[in-house]
Amino acid sequence: MRPAGRGKRTSGMPDPAALLPAHLAFTAAMAGVLWVVQLAVYPLFGAVAPAEFVAYHRRYATRISLVVLPLMLAELGTAAALWLGGLRGPVFLGSLVLLAVAWISTAALQVPRHRRLAAGYEAATHRRLVLSNWLRTGAWTARVVLLLLLIP
Repeated sequence: MRPAGRGKRTSGMPDPAALLPAHLAFTAAMAGVLWVVQLAVYPLFGAVAPAEFVAYHRRYATRISLVVLPLMLAELGTAAALWLGGLRGPVFLGSLVLLAVAWISTAALQVPRHRRLAAGYEAATHRRLVLSNWLRTGAWTARVVLLLLLIP
């Protein structure tokens, strides 16, 4: 008997029970990164001297990308593999909706604000970045909770 929320397994695809812990680990890592960024990194943007901000932001963007891009891609890839492997229950589907919210928020809200800040510090843009990032922080945190419910 399959645990609740698990559908039929498609042949040739990984068993969701075997892949779910890795997926949860990638999601939890992203949630952790988002909390550090939300509480420590973004608030300190305003403490950088205006003359140094463009160079600082460029270094930040390069370095944070080395952390988040592999995690985001691994999370997306394992989510797709879980879906293709037959995981279809409402809890997992809810976690996928939250993943979409996080990615859309990144593309539609955070990236444009970072592009603007890359040209120079603006307090209003910085404020909007910090406020809008709560959406991503909440989405990734809620994903961890939902995925924990799926671990047997």
